[in-house]
Amino acid sequence: MQQIAKQIGGKGEIAILSAAQTATNQNTWIDFMKDELKKPEYKDIKLVQTAYGDDDAQKSFQQTQGLLSAYPNLKGIISPTTVGVAAAARYLSTSPQKGKIKLTGLGFPNQMRKFVKDGTVEEFQLWVPKDVGYLAGQAAAALKAGRITGKEGEKFKAGRLGEYTIGANGEIVLGPLTTFTAKNIDDFDF
Repeated sequence: MQQIAKQIGGKGEIAILSAAQTATNQNTWIDFMKDELKKPEYKDIKLVQTAYGDDDAQKSFQQTQGLLSAYPNLKGIISPTTVGVAAAARYLSTSPQKGKIKLTGLGFPNQMRKFVKDGTVEEFQLWVPKDVGYLAGQAAAALKAGRITGKEGEKFKAGRLGEYTIGANGEIVLGPLTTFTAKNIDDFDF
């Protein structure tokens, strides 16, 4: 929400291009986006539709086309799925709306590089896989060594990533996401 709000100047119509309607992680993220939209700083942004591409490139491409057709005043699209954001970028890159309709979401740098470089996408985000694995390894080592038990609220040092706190149900959230732009996208290869 923060990225799209910045890109559209804090006002206008936006849409979400998600994966499947039954994808738990997608629905959780969408709920958080809707909660974020209730904040005063987003009062001039209106979510007009959540479309579902079922994590299929062709269906996501078609859904993007449908969103642009149905909402001529659309200013931005958020796609919290690597398949969806790449398909939406592919559609936008050849449309008259290229650069006019902002697109962000979760994507792989190798998938999105050409769209960032050609101006279709300003920025998008994702967790860096090596950091996800590194954090999991650090947590496993701390658990094995008895430095943590997995109880909510426990803190542990995760090497180069710093300190983390164990959340509910033993969950550890990597955060924050890495933002990929024209300035740094060539630094990543995944």
